[in-house]
Amino acid sequence: MERGGDTAGWRLRATAAQRDRRQPPPREDGDPGAGGKKRGGRRPLLPLPEAWGAPLVLLYLLGLRALAQVSHRQLLSRPSAAAGPRDFSASRARGYLDNITAIGPRTVGSPENEVLAVNYLLEQIRGIERESTDAHKISVDIQRPTGSFSIDFLGGFTSYYANITNVVVKLEPRNGAEHAVLSNCHFDSVPNTPGASDDAVSCAVMLEILNTLSKSSESLQHAVIFLFNGAEENILQASHGFITQHEWAKSIRAFINLEAAGVGGKELVFQTGPENPWLVQAYVVAAKHPFASVVAQEIFQSGIIPADTDFRIYRDFGNVPGIDLAFIENGYIYHTKYDTSDRILTDSIQRAGDNILAVLKYLATSEKLAKSFEYRHGNVVFFDILGLFVLAYPARVGTIMNYITSAIAFFYLSKKVLQPKLRAVHNLKKLLTAFSLTLISWVCALVAVLMVAMFVSFIGRALSWYTHFYVSVSLYGTAAAAKLILVHVLAKKFFYKNVNELFLADVFFDASLMIWSIVLAVMTQMGLCSAFIFTLWVAFPLLTKLMIHKEFSQKGATIKFIAMYMLGMFVPYLYMLYLSWTVFEMFTPVMGRSGSEIPPDMVLAGFIVIFTVILSSYFINFVYLVKSTKTTLVTLTTVFVVTLILVCSGIFFPYSSDAANPKPKRVFLQHTSRRFHDLDGNVVKSDSGIWINGFDYNGISHITPHVPEINDTIRTPCEEQAPFCGLPWILPVHFMFRKNWYLPAPEILPRSPVQFKLVSKKLMPWNSVRLSFEVSGPSHMSLYVRPRSGSALSRWSLGDGMPVPSLGGDYFVFYSRGLHAAPWHFWVELTAPEKHSDGIVSLAIAAHYFFGEDQKSPQLYALLERFPNWTFSSGWSCTYDLFVF
Repeated sequence: MERGGDTAGWRLRATAAQRDRRQPPPREDGDPGAGGKKRGGRRPLLPLPEAWGAPLVLLYLLGLRALAQVSHRQLLSRPSAAAGPRDFSASRARGYLDNITAIGPRTVGSPENEVLAVNYLLEQIRGIERESTDAHKISVDIQRPTGSFSIDFLGGFTSYYANITNVVVKLEPRNGAEHAVLSNCHFDSVPNTPGASDDAVSCAVMLEILNTLSKSSESLQHAVIFLFNGAEENILQASHGFITQHEWAKSIRAFINLEAAGVGGKELVFQTGPENPWLVQAYVVAAKHPFASVVAQEIFQSGIIPADTDFRIYRDFGNVPGIDLAFIENGYIYHTKYDTSDRILTDSIQRAGDNILAVLKYLATSEKLAKSFEYRHGNVVFFDILGLFVLAYPARVGTIMNYITSAIAFFYLSKKVLQPKLRAVHNLKKLLTAFSLTLISWVCALVAVLMVAMFVSFIGRALSWYTHFYVSVSLYGTAAAAKLILVHVLAKKFFYKNVNELFLADVFFDASLMIWSIVLAVMTQMGLCSAFIFTLWVAFPLLTKLMIHKEFSQKGATIKFIAMYMLGMFVPYLYMLYLSWTVFEMFTPVMGRSGSEIPPDMVLAGFIVIFTVILSSYFINFVYLVKSTKTTLVTLTTVFVVTLILVCSGIFFPYSSDAANPKPKRVFLQHTSRRFHDLDGNVVKSDSGIWINGFDYNGISHITPHVPEINDTIRTPCEEQAPFCGLPWILPVHFMFRKNWYLPAPEILPRSPVQFKLVSKKLMPWNSVRLSFEVSGPSHMSLYVRPRSGSALSRWSLGDGMPVPSLGGDYFVFYSRGLHAAPWHFWVELTAPEKHSDGIVSLAIAAHYFFGEDQKSPQLYALLERFPNWTFSSGWSCTYDLFVF
């Protein structure tokens, strides 16, 4: 039923008879070769209700989104109430998980981590050993390594560890095995959190896998080494100690690393290799409920996400290929007090156990494991299809497929341009014009949406969507879609005023096809495995176009045309929505812990524009097929304006204290006492206060109404003469948090203060000076080194001997220890000018008290109690001492 006038949105063109009665002005003949004709000779379009266009597209996309969401939520397995001896039992694994997390936070160096957790693991392992069959032999070793290494993570720093703890178990055939596959988890946690998902659940899964394998009467061909590592949260220290120092490490040919970036859900394989396609094939063949993506691998390895795993250590220091997988759901409570065992579904444990057990058994009986070095031949493209199965093929095969797909698309476009040859220049001009207009519409949409995001950030309403994700879609998604449509509406009205609408729809389809063909070729040339996405985005639309060519060029938007068109686009659109769900599930929580310097609204808005552009690219031609888009534009604009007003009003509070689904704001507080010494050792300046960092872009703006003394009048000044601004950073993340607050507070006097002394000063050849130091203190310390003017740090006793500067030029050393570690001895060697009356180097040592009686002062306790319940406020005490030598 028609409503007349210009009130209907995305309305289909009237029939030829209706247009003739309206006597419109003559129109340009668009493309006779493609079926376009003069107005009198064109076949009529089938009359449909005028407002069908936009709702059809919207319902189509919503239906695909619902299907993608269902595929993400499905767990595909249910725990068996009576698991047999060869079956993984989620109920037994949950028992392990509950007992590990009941110990409490397990910070490296604490009795909870070094004694209680280790004793519990040993008790369970010995019980498993007693019940194992004669087909297997179980060996257990407690390793307490000491070492150091440099890493380019978080701007670059050097790590030193002493007497940390690894619990290592080897399950092998009764007669032994020459080769082994490693399974790795870590039982330590960050301070003040129970660490159920990161990573106690993985250790519980490994215990149950060990239990299941040991009770099997089937002998394995290779050994399986289970590493329960006790110092991963200290930036991958325990895995380095194992792979570089443990005798069993020499036999390892592949590994599986079990990690978490969220709490429960489906475990995602997000890194493989390097260059070992057979490992991916092992996962494809063995995993019962696969969930894997090379897109996640390339995003993670790009460094966009500020995180890393033990995968890096085994790859870089052990030269061992592996599989890295992690739970990614609900990253809002990752590394918070809410990461408790009751939030991890038993179904998730069962699913992970089934997958990892199957893959480990496959690798432990594989002939390829013994000769894994012979199968290192290139990367692999891999991705799951809605969690049902995984497609995987060598990257070189993908390269050939991608180039062939691009070539076919370019051949098709060339043929279109050259038919008829007499109009080739005209056709090419029209295609390039449509190509340019499409790109212009994308740029306009991106600029417009980023301006909105910048405005929202400027007025202090960033992260309004953090708890309510639909707000971001209503705000940035509608703005992007409206801007895209508006650009094309204006082009149709003023630039293409007298051009055949069927020709326009056809040429803009070809323009999108041309863009994605170019993107496909460029990404393939760059060696990106995720280029396969655009293979889908070229191949399926091209095939659809060829199948409905007559409908496209002669009849326009009939019911048959729309049905066939949407059916042909089903695969790429469904996969893109499935992928977008994964990306947003990973990235949205990360924005709550990405620091104060990156505007999260700009990042999320950019992602939304990218997905909007991709999803709209093959539907934008409908703008040229329909009579009017007025209602659609009005609707989109209304939703955008209303959402923007609501966001500006502050109705969408970013954080949530909902007990069932909390989304807390992260705030870190350190009660700090600082002392600055001169060259003679005299204290020239000292102060004490509670140093405060808000872990997201909003800083402390939402905290001030609840704790008025924490406001911008106490912003922390940078001590320019001191390394890292004279602040006690536990890790070199200063570039992510330039806005800090320092609330004056009484001096703290820890019961076990740091002891830092110069042991010797020795002149070396080539005008160098070697300074040797001894340090003792708590389990976690940070050392900062800044050569004075004219001096240079040339060598030291850490890492590989070559100092690695952090961002900004200072040097950062992260130190941690287990129990009963000897004092830390190290030396630094500097080249210095002959005259150095003001010293040659500044060194600062920060001591961090993460547990025990020195952890929190009364003042820190009192302040933490005043924070609102929608925050996760983690606090500890620390000291900072600066020396000049």
